Amino acid sequence: MLSYVGRRIGIALLILFGSTFLSYNLAAYSGDPLAAIRESTDPKKETIIAELTKAYQLDVPPPARYFLWLQKVLGVLIGKPDFGIAVSTRIPVIDSLALAIPNTVRLVTLATILAIVIGITFGIISAIRQYSRLDYSLTFLAFVLFSLPIFWVAVLLKEYMAIGFNDFLAKPQIELQWNLIASLILGLIVAGFVGGTRKRFLISWGVAFAIFFALFFFASATNWFLNPSLGIIGVAVLGGLTSVGLCHVFAGLQNKKAFYAGLTSAGIGVAMYYPFNLLANGSANYQMIIGFALLMLVVSYFVGYLFTKVDKGPVITVSMLSAVFISLYTVLDRFMQSWQQYFVETDGRPIQTMSAYNITLDSNDFWIINLDIITHLILPTTALTLISFAGYLRYSRASVLEVLSMDYVRTARAKGIPEREVILRHALRNAMIPLTTLIAFDIAGLLGGAIITENVFGWRGMGSLAAEAIGAQDLNLLMGTFSITAFLAVMATLAADVIYTVLDPRIRIRG
Repeated sequence: MLSYVGRRIGIALLILFGSTFLSYNLAAYSGDPLAAIRESTDPKKETIIAELTKAYQLDVPPPARYFLWLQKVLGVLIGKPDFGIAVSTRIPVIDSLALAIPNTVRLVTLATILAIVIGITFGIISAIRQYSRLDYSLTFLAFVLFSLPIFWVAVLLKEYMAIGFNDFLAKPQIELQWNLIASLILGLIVAGFVGGTRKRFLISWGVAFAIFFALFFFASATNWFLNPSLGIIGVAVLGGLTSVGLCHVFAGLQNKKAFYAGLTSAGIGVAMYYPFNLLANGSANYQMIIGFALLMLVVSYFVGYLFTKVDKGPVITVSMLSAVFISLYTVLDRFMQSWQQYFVETDGRPIQTMSAYNITLDSNDFWIINLDIITHLILPTTALTLISFAGYLRYSRASVLEVLSMDYVRTARAKGIPEREVILRHALRNAMIPLTTLIAFDIAGLLGGAIITENVFGWRGMGSLAAEAIGAQDLNLLMGTFSITAFLAVMATLAADVIYTVLDPRIRIRG
């Protein structure tokens, strides 16, 4: 194993060398970074050109100049990397990267995680219920989203999800006809997931419609959109329902130990509601929230461990996931408590359409500052998630369908193993193998940025930095962004190959 990893790292280094060498030379020969100065009428332009040529070593042939650049970059081995100075801004490239990388990670990470989780989940459901109404609906939705250009989706989100919603908040009253339409559509979606016979479908649709209609009516009557809150009762109800749902998926409702372990973890989370809010009001910070999450995970692990002596996996999974969701609901409720203050701080326009943060925001409150970050993330994250979600749904559906037709799955079913265990323990693990490469490259592309999305929403990230470098023919800046993206890409390939052996024991790596 170690020899294989070492050999792959060696190959990765060769690939990095070859790709950066070709990219450097192609970019160097494709344009002149001093073209704008040469065309100027400044009487000192010859002096300026001579100074810049000497400073950026433009008189050295690109192949030789590449090795001078590489020598500085290899300073990363001693902790002093040097990507050179950007011609367009006269700022060290490493400083520009240090500012752009956090914005890109913040923007793309959440969208990638959501697309992977939601896309694969819906893909599995679509495959299990092949040729059903739900399958046709999800397939149609995937093809529509996959065909949409990201800039068009971004503009629509700006118009209706930001500007339209901000206008709605001026008078947050849902009119009766819109309540009926929204409730009917959402009820139809819920009924589609429930499935079953036509009678069961219609009953599910009716119940879901009544619930959504009542919720929207309550929210409109109580001005909930301006002063939202879950409260301990809302957290408890959502936590309990989520725990039951997790038990149904991962263990089955007949598994009483998993059922009670999940509810116990949810109950512990509810008991932590007031202590958390007491601490969050006084000295909220990221360390406190992470500590709270870790405490809940540790406690829920031992809850699942103590509830059963055999087949602990499903019980512990239900217990820990219940703790994760109850913690999320508690933190979400705390954000809701600060919504009204943030609404005032933003002059009644809380959903932001441009930039990564509001430079005019005057607040030191932890929750207000993070609400500002979240509201700036909503639109670009939604746009990226919708487009990526479609691809994951189609790939995971095809992969699961292929695995479900294999002999070992039919054998497992013939033995009488419950369908839930056939899917989760037998089919899903092998179905994930083709998706591993796709996921690895998407994660590697996190720092590559999203050029179109960043430009539409005014984010200063790696994508916009690369576009700026290309437009200005700034070789140092371009190679700085490309080098990081290329490094992550080859590392993702190595990681995917290693993960294959974990997912499929039949794959053997030989020295």
